[in-house]
Amino acid sequence: MHYEYTPENVCAQQISFDLDDNIVTNIQFYGGCNGNLKAISTLLEGSTVDFIQEKLLGNTCGRRPTSCADQLAKAVKSASLNQN
Repeated sequence: MHYEYTPENVCAQQISFDLDDNIVTNIQFYGGCNGNLKAISTLLEGSTVDFIQEKLLGNTCGRRPTSCADQLAKAVKSASLNQN
């Protein structure tokens, strides 16, 4: 299933991804640090929700209490909970 997530307190304005049986694919960030977010998307292609949360949840950006990576972890967790 395809999901759209509006992150909070980061430069990225939208995160989209597909979630199928706990596997995350087609991750795209709109806005934010283009090169870094493309790399994150590529590296995490085909990862599980649990793996993404384990690696990215709680990651911060500068003085912000969150980051685009942290927001992705929150987005996939939310989508996973809504699937059940």
